[in-house]
Amino acid sequence: MEYYFKTEKLSVGYHGCPLVEEIEFGINKGEILTLIGPNGAGKSTILKSIARQLELLGGAAYMENRDIAGFSKQQLSQRMSVVLTDKIRTELMTCEDVIETGRYPYTGRFGVLSKEDHRAVEEAMELVHVTELRDQDFSKISDGQRQRVMLAKGLCQEPDIIVLDEPTSYLDVKYKLEFLSILQELRKQKNITVIMSLHELDLAERVSDKILCINGKCVERFGTPEEIFEEGYISKLFHITSGTFDETTTGMELKAAEGSPKVFVIAGGGTGRRAFRYLQRACVPFATGILYENDLDYPVAKALAGSVIGAAAFEPVRDTLLDEAKKSIRSCEKVICTKAHFAALEKYNEQLLEYAKVCEKDIKIWQK
Repeated sequence: MEYYFKTEKLSVGYHGCPLVEEIEFGINKGEILTLIGPNGAGKSTILKSIARQLELLGGAAYMENRDIAGFSKQQLSQRMSVVLTDKIRTELMTCEDVIETGRYPYTGRFGVLSKEDHRAVEEAMELVHVTELRDQDFSKISDGQRQRVMLAKGLCQEPDIIVLDEPTSYLDVKYKLEFLSILQELRKQKNITVIMSLHELDLAERVSDKILCINGKCVERFGTPEEIFEEGYISKLFHITSGTFDETTTGMELKAAEGSPKVFVIAGGGTGRRAFRYLQRACVPFATGILYENDLDYPVAKALAGSVIGAAAFEPVRDTLLDEAKKSIRSCEKVICTKAHFAALEKYNEQLLEYAKVCEKDIKIWQK
């Protein structure tokens, strides 16, 4: 299969010393590729090498089967734009002034913009919703606004590929979502190929067509998010030893409280997660059940509870599970119930609550 952009046995590093070797991947035009891996694994080095800001130590990168080493700097800047996390220094420059510098690959040596250049600047500002910032001092706007302005600068180069190094760093959740939504819109409207690195694994899983996993020496995996986020793999890639990461939900949880369960939590339907995390913060070990394995509460319970009594999804709850849950209730000091009402298929948990009352346990109804 012929890819729009691909690498073959790429080796990158500094001062002749390889950091990541044998890098091979291929993506189609209009796809979003995200690099993930631990800090210092080589993500930024790969991006800078692809953009020819660092000299390759081996191998090659190809755009439409043409080795990018054969492009002149001007030719490459007309096909590929680069937005790094480095803070640029501006003196008395408006946001529009900064964006206009993206047209330098097309202007003459004096940098005078033509009507076509101004059209490209206007279109870029509209695409990333920064037109209202055009006259503001670039040094005085927020980080989220600054990232969008820098993206507009890259877009007005009218590139086929845009390279972004951790573009969502330092952004709050509003701007993270806005920024990645803009990238998806650009992919749809302009068929732009995006190659970027991200720290936020949940966002990488949602926005990417392909993911490249870097471990500091080589590429460990390359594939779709569905192929990458397999159970246990991300924990291995990032060497997670304290707490857990759930690949199915991209959720992270802190380390569970140690010791024998002191509290039994009756939950279900996503109502128990806050109680589980409250108990973890309070360093109170707990047990919970009965939870179906496809319940929203189940992944958090598996991460934080000392004992989880789980039932196979869509299967009747066996009497042995009820007996196990009752035994756990007897051994605990308190019971927390996060359900105000029990649905028709939750009668087993209603029975557990009644059993806790018979055992005269200290019961708290948690509805937060």
